[in-house]
Amino acid sequence: MNVRHTFYVVIGIVALLTTWPFALDWMGGGGNILNPIEFFGDGIAPGGTAAFLSIDMLIAWTVFIVWVLTDTARIGMGRKWGVVFMLLSYIGVSMAFPFYLVARERFLARSTDSRQDATTQDNPASRVGRG
Repeated sequence: MNVRHTFYVVIGIVALLTTWPFALDWMGGGGNILNPIEFFGDGIAPGGTAAFLSIDMLIAWTVFIVWVLTDTARIGMGRKWGVVFMLLSYIGVSMAFPFYLVARERFLARSTDSRQDATTQDNPASRVGRG
């Protein structure tokens, strides 16, 4: 794991630890975290900063879901991973997004390494000079 991946994981864990106490308080008061309409509605209701941040996060969350579902299919990770990270975003986009970036980068690195190995094995010229 490189420094950037470590940073992403640490930020994801920090996000989880700093946001979930508020989610637990809200759920303790009867809120349902699996109901995004109720969740964002309660955030928007007071107006002001809470409304701004709730609307901003709702839009960012929607973009994340669409992107992760299409990106996992496009790069060859598979739609099941898109669904996994979409579901993790219910825990928190600020946790799911950095974890997705690590998984995506590691998948792409493995895919690139596999293609390079296959090209080296298929190309007789690449073996010239090897014992």
